[in-house]
Amino acid sequence: MNRTLTSGGRTGAAFAALVILLLALWMGAAIGETAIPMATVAQTVANRLWNAGYPLEPIDEGIIWSYRLSRAVVAASCGAALALSGAVLQSLLRNPLADPYILGISAGASTGAVGVAILGIGAGVLTLPLGAFVGAITAFVLVSMLAVKAGRGTAAIILAGVAGSQLFNALTSFIVTKAATAEQARGIMFWLLGNLSGVRWADAWLAVPAALVGLVVCLWHARPLDAFTFGAESAASLGISVRRTYLALVGVSAMMTAVMVSIVGSIGFVGLVIPHAARLLVGVRHGVLLPAAALTGAVFMILADILSRTIIPGQVLPIGVITALIGAPAFALILAKGRARA
Repeated sequence: MNRTLTSGGRTGAAFAALVILLLALWMGAAIGETAIPMATVAQTVANRLWNAGYPLEPIDEGIIWSYRLSRAVVAASCGAALALSGAVLQSLLRNPLADPYILGISAGASTGAVGVAILGIGAGVLTLPLGAFVGAITAFVLVSMLAVKAGRGTAAIILAGVAGSQLFNALTSFIVTKAATAEQARGIMFWLLGNLSGVRWADAWLAVPAALVGLVVCLWHARPLDAFTFGAESAASLGISVRRTYLALVGVSAMMTAVMVSIVGSIGFVGLVIPHAARLLVGVRHGVLLPAAALTGAVFMILADILSRTIIPGQVLPIGVITALIGAPAFALILAKGRARA
């Protein structure tokens, strides 16, 4: 099947993707423990952006704009960024199990963020996202070094990632136990499960640019990623700078993961499952796969957030619990189908 799109087809696909994303954001703002009509959501956005002057209940307008819509935007950015990171890492490492969570990048980012927040590492120079980025890069470097020492092929990076995750999770727990107050410990442990409850528009102004920059950088390297399908040696034979590509893509993956972890905590299975789902939908060419993964991840996270707010009346579950409950069976199904085809 030829999956190459004409310019008109690409325009139509981009328009359809935008419509799907806007509809998901619309649903995220309307659906909750208290349902709000979709028309009220549209009127609220019109009032806030263009001073349309629709007469609305202040409570409904506040819930939509200050709570639900900002939360949906951050959820979409987080889902897109984690899905992109997973797709890139799986292609670079040629391992279907690679993702920021399993490779320890999320755990390292958590340790870096907690170190800045509780220990004051950086003496005010390091912000929470920058501390998370330093932790993410440190984790990936250590995991890579351990995998090289192990020298057991692509499986070694996964085993090293598991070890790295345990190490950095232990460091995070040690920091929290040793230095955090009881209130800080409760907040951080809930945050580490993935928490969107506290996000506001200030967080969206950080999350959206990080996801967009990551998408642009990844799309710029779409053709090199296609070449990496056949291995680094094949990519080098085609004139691709392997070292530069690795540095750029690992760097942007760590950046996206660090920013999202600093905002919402560590969320698993999105970077692992969503790229596989996107491949089933659009194939393996990265020019199409990357935007498809970003869109699928964004919509998935919005729907997961809606579920986290509505599944138990009067209580909000950590979104990481929802992604694990959905992602683990989905990944098992993908593995079973892949084995059946083999």
